Amino acid sequence: MHVMRRIGFMGLGIALVGALSGAPVIAADKPIEDGSKIMITSPKDKDKVSDSFELKYELTKGSQAAHAHVFVDNEYQKGFQGTFKGLSKGTHQITVTGATKDHALVAASQTITVEVQ
Repeated sequence: MHVMRRIGFMGLGIALVGALSGAPVIAADKPIEDGSKIMITSPKDKDKVSDSFELKYELTKGSQAAHAHVFVDNEYQKGFQGTFKGLSKGTHQITVTGATKDHALVAASQTITVEVQ
């Protein structure tokens, strides 16, 4: 009951809907729709790659995007400099998402899958 008092009934409803749908629980986590666009140009979706390869993408900045964040298998690659090195063999999901100067994610995002040989 302590949690219900702290977040209120409305918050609990949002938390339950978020938990059931897999959506972010906190509204602030929702990506910002700012007109940005992301396109991964290399490698292409379903490409076979070596354990080290360069990721190329184009970010068309909207009203708030300042840079992009790169994720491998849903893990943020902090400080990513453009080349993956020593990625384990197998299938990996690569996502590039636009971000604001404060690192809040914008809606512009693209995901590809690669097979590391």
